[in-house]
Amino acid sequence: MRWLNHLVSGSSAKTHFPPATLDAIQHAIAASEHRHAGEIVFAVEGSLPQAQLLRGLTPRQRAHEVFAHLRVWNTEHNTGVLAYVLIADHAIEIVADRGIAAKVAEDEWRAVCSLMQQQFSAGNYQAGALAGVDAITQILVRHFPSDGRRDADELPDRPVLL
Repeated sequence: MRWLNHLVSGSSAKTHFPPATLDAIQHAIAASEHRHAGEIVFAVEGSLPQAQLLRGLTPRQRAHEVFAHLRVWNTEHNTGVLAYVLIADHAIEIVADRGIAAKVAEDEWRAVCSLMQQQFSAGNYQAGALAGVDAITQILVRHFPSDGRRDADELPDRPVLL
């Protein structure tokens, strides 16, 4: 069944996340990053490549690969966060760099994923993504508030369609 989901979901990232939705997410991330010392990256993948399906790659494992590939780990203070959506598996994963992971419990990230999943299940992809960015923002503001200085934007704010 997983194979079939991945076969039919290949182009679904563009369908569920059209340019206007990507614009809204980008603006939300840019506004968010003024409020804390973190860097948020939002990535969406319709389906996994066949080789990864054959290996039995889980959404969590793929999120870690994407985290590395997009260099979310490569921020000055180790404060990168990846929100990863795999449409074919109806999966949402959040991967935080070690600077954040040391202070934020996995339960907090699971709550963000659940919030997003509720909206996505109802077909509200933009609302779900924006709710997720907002929830991530609240966590980062609590643990890594802005010191009032404008930090360099180390990672792109534009969501990535893989």
